[in-house]
Amino acid sequence: MRLILLGPPGSGKGTQAQRLVQRYGIVQLSTGEMLRAAVAAQTPVGIKAQGIMASGGLVPDEIVIGIISDRLDQPDAANGFILDGFPRTVAQAEALDDLLRKKHLKLDAVVELRVNESALLQRVETRAAETRARGEAVRADDTPEVLTNRLANYRAQTEPLIHYYSDRRKLLTVDGMMTIEHVTREIDRVLSAIGEREAKAAKKASVKRTAKAAAAKVSKSPRKGAKAAGKGPGKAAKQVTKAAPKAKKPASKGRKKASRKLPAGSRTGIARKTKKTVKKVTKKRAKA
Repeated sequence: MRLILLGPPGSGKGTQAQRLVQRYGIVQLSTGEMLRAAVAAQTPVGIKAQGIMASGGLVPDEIVIGIISDRLDQPDAANGFILDGFPRTVAQAEALDDLLRKKHLKLDAVVELRVNESALLQRVETRAAETRARGEAVRADDTPEVLTNRLANYRAQTEPLIHYYSDRRKLLTVDGMMTIEHVTREIDRVLSAIGEREAKAAKKASVKRTAKAAAAKVSKSPRKGAKAAGKGPGKAAKQVTKAAPKAKKPASKGRKKASRKLPAGSRTGIARKTKKTVKKVTKKRAKA
């Protein structure tokens, strides 16, 4: 199973991604973690990213795609993956499509967790108030102000992916405002439906290929039979024609050889008898 999870910050993508990893035995690919791992391993792509990250710059898409490409070649990604934090833009989605095409891989689905932004802001405000009430410090990235900025960035950059994948019939939308358990069950339901549909399509294609192969085999068989039948009588006729002259020739040769073998005296005697017989017949006709 190869998946992408879409949704604004606070929609619960991380929680659901972990459950999908356990459910399908696939790996979660976080671009941040992959970048750090590539840098630590000093891969060619990681070395390129290291200098950019050290200077505080944004890592270009082609480097991120290179890191994803290397990661997909690792054995644990053979069963599938969930992409977390990528793609964020339509340009990245197009680059990902090209990468998967080159690797002869297919994206199974893009699951969008749709949430109410006002409700998300209310959750963050409530959580921040509860944290302060316990006398604890509120995380700098977990405030309404930060979330508002992140939501604005999501709408501008990532939300167009919903239309991109919808046009390609890959998008599955789930109500992210349900409880965590309900969201998990709904994701399982839509993914199971995809699996059943693909299994039926694969079975239908297999039956069609088998029928086509059988039809091709049947169409070839009569041609071979007709070809063999056409050759058979011709060969038999040629053999009979050749055999007949051979049978006659030895007989005529035998007679010639027999006449040649008669003694010279015998041949003279036969000639004399023939002459006497002719004379007798002539005399009888004269008397008459």
